[in-house]
Amino acid sequence: MPNGDNWQGDVLRDLRGTPPPQRAQSDGAAHGHHPAQEQQPPPQEQRQPPQEQPQPRTGARAPGPNSPASSPTAAAPPARTRRPARSPDSRPVVDSALSGTARRPRQGEPAAARVSRAIRRIVSSSAAREVAEITRTAERIQQPVTTGRQIAVTSIRGGAGKTTVAALLGTAYAHYRQDPVLLVEADPALGSLPLRLGAETLRWTTADLADIVEPQMSLLDVTGYLVQLPDNAWLLPGSQGRIGAMLDTAAYERVMVALRRYFGVTVVDCETLPAEVARVALSAAQARVLAAPATLDGITSTYAVLQWMQGLPRHMIAGTVVALTSTTSRPGIDVEDAAEKLRSTGATVHVLPHDRHLAAGGALRTELLARPTRLAATKLAAEVFQLSQKRR
Repeated sequence: MPNGDNWQGDVLRDLRGTPPPQRAQSDGAAHGHHPAQEQQPPPQEQRQPPQEQPQPRTGARAPGPNSPASSPTAAAPPARTRRPARSPDSRPVVDSALSGTARRPRQGEPAAARVSRAIRRIVSSSAAREVAEITRTAERIQQPVTTGRQIAVTSIRGGAGKTTVAALLGTAYAHYRQDPVLLVEADPALGSLPLRLGAETLRWTTADLADIVEPQMSLLDVTGYLVQLPDNAWLLPGSQGRIGAMLDTAAYERVMVALRRYFGVTVVDCETLPAEVARVALSAAQARVLAAPATLDGITSTYAVLQWMQGLPRHMIAGTVVALTSTTSRPGIDVEDAAEKLRSTGATVHVLPHDRHLAAGGALRTELLARPTRLAATKLAAEVFQLSQKRR
């Protein structure tokens, strides 16, 4: 995941003394390496008696590597009563034979477009209005939660930008919010969320954690099995990039119920519909995002799904946001007209413009996103979070 300080780029620098809120300190997670990432957890008979630990408060920040809570002497031993069946080895996200094929990341929009946009902002004096709008949007994202919010992202088919949307949402929440943010890959079929978030190696997966997680575990115990990302965000991969990885609904539900209390917001990158785990994730989430390509067949299939959802309980479609993604710089449809047609079903629709950096498919770097993309992604994150707050 990219450095959150660049999430709004030069827009945030116009805030003139109004930076993102000071990160609070958490009672549990540490930013250093955890033993569970380095080696197999010790046998039960070798552990010291568990010490009582305060549970993390939703809305709190994890301590930095130099804080007392992260020191070896301050961290209490894991309180688990069972050990994992196996200790998997770490695997690289990108094979070394392929890492050299990647080109240098591109800016989201050409230099000429960036210069022209900057000149228009100066001439029209729109910078102050733009900054004010971003500030209001950020305040919506920063609202506290009483229980962890789960946001499920899915699509009708592959290639709709589902994982990209999930990565954008998780990045926005991790930057603006003060509490830990979790991104879960509930798509074990060679999902690309770790690559999008810039993870280098993978070890423990969602299925692995289902056999380990227990109610008495602390946040420090849990994060030892997760991939640490910048801005107090964490990733739980769906697989190690191996074909044939499985994730059943029982394992998914066990993990999500156990992890919900540790993280203020959890973004779930689901399989494409109608996969069983995706249906369970959509039903359990407080808000849903349906990624759809801005193509004629893309909006046709999405419209059919939204019409079907109209027959479900009202909160299902009322809590659904369609992220209409432009796959090319010149879509073959009128995107705004298509968005209005989809809104007629009762769902909220946001348009994500074409972005050359996102289209490249590599690690997401927010400082390279086009300005319209950053603004649209932030508004999408705020809208989805607001909808999640309406469902308890």
